[in-house]
Amino acid sequence: MAARSLCFSFQEVISSSPQRGSHSHSTMVTSSASSTRSGTPNSNNSLAALFSFGLWPQPYKILRFKRTSYRIAVPSGRLEGILQFKTALQSFNDRQPLILFSGDILAPSIMSTFTHGEQMVPVMNQLGIHCAVYGNHDFDFGLERLMNVVERTDFPWLMSNVDDNETERPLAEGAITHIINWQGWKIGLIGLVEEEWLATLATINPDEVTFHDYVDKGRELATQLRNEGCEYIIALTHMRTPNDTRLAENVDEIDLILGGHDHEYELKKVNDKIILKSGTDFREFSTVTISQDGEKYNVDIEKIIVDSKFEPDPDMVEALKEYEAVVSQKMDEPLGTLHTNLDGRFASIRTSETNLGNLVCDVMLACTNADIAILNSGTLRSDRIHDAGEFKVRDLMTILPMLDPLIVLEITGQQFLKVLENGVSQYPKLEGRFPQVSGVQFVFDPKLPSGSRIIKDLVKIGDEYLQEDAKYRLVCKGYMYQGRDGYNVLSECPVLQDEEQCPMLCNAVQNHFEAIKTRQGKSRRNSTHRQSLVLLSRRHSLIRPDEEEIISLSSHASSQHSSRGQLGRSVSTESALSVASNTSHGSR
Repeated sequence: MAARSLCFSFQEVISSSPQRGSHSHSTMVTSSASSTRSGTPNSNNSLAALFSFGLWPQPYKILRFKRTSYRIAVPSGRLEGILQFKTALQSFNDRQPLILFSGDILAPSIMSTFTHGEQMVPVMNQLGIHCAVYGNHDFDFGLERLMNVVERTDFPWLMSNVDDNETERPLAEGAITHIINWQGWKIGLIGLVEEEWLATLATINPDEVTFHDYVDKGRELATQLRNEGCEYIIALTHMRTPNDTRLAENVDEIDLILGGHDHEYELKKVNDKIILKSGTDFREFSTVTISQDGEKYNVDIEKIIVDSKFEPDPDMVEALKEYEAVVSQKMDEPLGTLHTNLDGRFASIRTSETNLGNLVCDVMLACTNADIAILNSGTLRSDRIHDAGEFKVRDLMTILPMLDPLIVLEITGQQFLKVLENGVSQYPKLEGRFPQVSGVQFVFDPKLPSGSRIIKDLVKIGDEYLQEDAKYRLVCKGYMYQGRDGYNVLSECPVLQDEEQCPMLCNAVQNHFEAIKTRQGKSRRNSTHRQSLVLLSRRHSLIRPDEEEIISLSSHASSQHSSRGQLGRSVSTESALSVASNTSHGSR
C-alpha cells in the first residue's frame, strides 16, 4: 500500500457577472493537496505520471449532487428545479465530467406520492449519472418498487455494507464496488450507509438485513480496490456528518468522501481528506476537479447554484409533461388561509416545538379522539417557512409528501416517558425522531445523558400531571408503531384503532380544512368520505354546531424555556391558523 501525505489549503472565490449557461452564482473552494507516495509507478503509467502538470491539460472532473427529489416536477411556475438542473449540468459537458449521486432520488416528493417515483427514471437517465449510492428514501415505496426502477436506470447503484439475509447479497442488489476508467484515471467507488437510517425504513425489517460497520467495510473495500490498481478511491455515502467524519478519521485508504443524507451544503477537511455534501432539491451541485502537478494533488471544488439564469431543458420538459398532468390540477386547489407564517425548517422542527408541528399534531389528536399525539419531526418535509396567505394542496404536499397512516395505541405513563426519552435522545442533532406533540407538556435537560433527560415530575397530559401507572390513548404514525426512529416501545402497546380505522395523515389535514369550509357553507360534505376528519363514531366533532364562527384547530406557538432544559407543548396557547375564525380549539 502506498503511503500518502496530504496538506490542504482552502480559498473561496465568488464569481461575478455570470453569463447565461455559465457557472452562475458559483463558489469555488480550492484545495491544494501535496502528496507523496512510496513505491514505483507501474508500467501503465501511475496517477503521478498521467496527471503531472503539463502532460494533461484537462484534469479529472466530477459533477456531484444529492437529495434531489423534493422539487422535482412540481408544477409551481418557479424556474428553479430539475428543468434548469440538467441545463446547468450540461454547461460542463466540454470537460467530460463524471457525474455521481449520493441517494434519495425516488422520494419524498409531491409527484412521487402519486407516481411512486416513476417520473425519476427518465430524469436520472437524462442527467447522465455514472454511479449512485442508495439513500433511505429510495426504499419508501418498498424493495420491489425500488428494484423495478433501478432495472430501468442506466448506471450502477452501490450498497457496500448492508446485506439482505434472504438473498445473501447486498440489499436491493446493489453493487459492492464499482471501477470506472475515466480520462486516464482508474477510479474506485464504494457506497456506504449508516446503521441509524436502517431503523427508519418503513418497508424493510432491520432484522432481515445485516449491517457491516462502514469503517471496517470501507477500509476492506478501499484496500481491495487499491490492490486492483485503482489510483483514486471515492466513497459515496448516505450518512450524517458525524459518521462521515468517523469514516475519514479511520480509513486512510479513502481519498474523497461525497456524502448524502444531510440537507445542508457542507465542505470540511478531516484527516487530510475532503468531506463534501452538495446540498439538496436540485438547488445546487458541486464540481470536484482533481489534478496533479508533480507530487502535488490539487482538488478544486466549485459550488454551482441552479437558478433562473439557466434555461429549462426542453427534453426534460417533454419527459415530465405526462407526469405533471396527473397532479397539476389538484396541486393548485386552495385549502384555506394561513393567518401567520408556519415554520417547517428542519433546523427548527428537529430541535424545538414549532407551530407547523403543533398544527399537524392537533389534527391527529382531534381526528382520533386521543389523549396524546406524537409525531417524529422527520415526517414534515418542506424545510421552509410557509408564508401567511392562501394555503394550497401543493403547500400541504411539500409538508406531507408521504401516505402516512395513523394508528391509536394504549400506552402507560411509564411507557410514554420512554417514548419521550427516545424523542430527545439525539438532541441537538437534527434527527427526525425529535417529537412534535399535542396534548402534552414536557421538560427535558439536554445536559443530562440520553435516556435520562426528561424531567418526569413536570410531564403533563392535558391539564394533569402524568401518572406512570395510568393508561392513555396515543395517536402516532404506523411507521412509529413499527419501532422506527428508535420508538421501539410503541411496538409493545395494544392497538385501539388500526390503520384501517384511522385516516392518512395528509388526508386528515386536508379534511380539517374541508370541515371548516363545510361549516362555513363554502362546500357540501361528501356522504362517502374514504378518509374523513369528522369521524363521529370515534371522536368529538371538530365542528361545534352551537357556535357561529368556524372552529379551527390551533397551531400553538408558545415554546417556553427553563434553565433546566426545554419545555415542550403548552396546553393553552396562541392560534396560528384559521379560515375565518377568532375561536380556537386547543389541545386536549
